[in-house]
Amino acid sequence: MRASQVKGLKKKKERKSRIAVVQKAVLYAIVAAGGLSMALVAPNTLRVLEEFGWIKTKRPFRFTVSRSVELLEKSGFVIVDKKGFITLTKVGEKRISEIERADYQLSKPEKWDGKWRLVSFDIKEKRKKVRELLRWTLQSVGFVHLHHSVWVYPHDCEDFLSLLKADYHIGVEILYIIAEYIENDGWLRKHFGLEITRH
Repeated sequence: MRASQVKGLKKKKERKSRIAVVQKAVLYAIVAAGGLSMALVAPNTLRVLEEFGWIKTKRPFRFTVSRSVELLEKSGFVIVDKKGFITLTKVGEKRISEIERADYQLSKPEKWDGKWRLVSFDIKEKRKKVRELLRWTLQSVGFVHLHHSVWVYPHDCEDFLSLLKADYHIGVEILYIIAEYIENDGWLRKHFGLEITRH
């Protein structure tokens, strides 16, 4: 294979990879905003790309945002109305959940050790998008919303939280708590299909 062909294939691969990243950012931007107009999709998407550290320069990504929206609409992940307002479809919601589950694997041992893992976070308003996407991610991978910004999972997920902190550029804003008792946790045990007799 000629050097020019190798170079061409490399550029094509990079372009596909860039579009995939932007598509994910577009979906995240829509989730965080609850819907976006075409006029706002580019700046919101670029902000998500920046906040998650997915880009070093805006230039190569700016031109792929509109193309990414077109591909997402063609795939049925979003709907663009006549006024240019973009909303997420049920298929799109499912797609984001699939992305999150693929990116983050949670442990599910055969037996529950009787301890709850709580995740609590306090993210400033200026990083609202990260806060909204963090909620979405926790829900997508199986956490249950317990109270305000507190989420619960029954198995060890410390490695998952470490990855999440690195990917979302958050540190002290999120706390990992292991609890042996949650008042009236019957509904939680039922939700997670847990059977354990407490002593």
